[in-house]
Amino acid sequence: MPHYLLTIQLSDNFDPSTQSAETVRNISTLNDELEAAGARLVAAGLSAPSQAKSLRVQPNGEVLITDGPYLEAKEYVGGFSIIETADMDEALEWGGKAVVACRAPVEVRAFLAMPD
Repeated sequence: MPHYLLTIQLSDNFDPSTQSAETVRNISTLNDELEAAGARLVAAGLSAPSQAKSLRVQPNGEVLITDGPYLEAKEYVGGFSIIETADMDEALEWGGKAVVACRAPVEVRAFLAMPD
């Protein structure tokens, strides 16, 4: 079955301490539903972009490591799930539940099928 990445998009000024108890419960319930359905492979929150490190190869072949995200943006990926579903329609159903539970935009993307 195909795998899909669900990413939770957060604004650059998002403060996790402002999450309501209801939202935290809703996210936990969604994760329980995904697991019970056998669809959840991985789910996790991510640290703030300010904690990120970006790596770039230099012309001389060395790797340069810098603080912060690779791209500057108004939103960032704050969490993700990797799910396994029959098709995109089913993945979108889970994405719809995630957007309600997380109260944040969600992007659903299929993993590329790699040839054997």
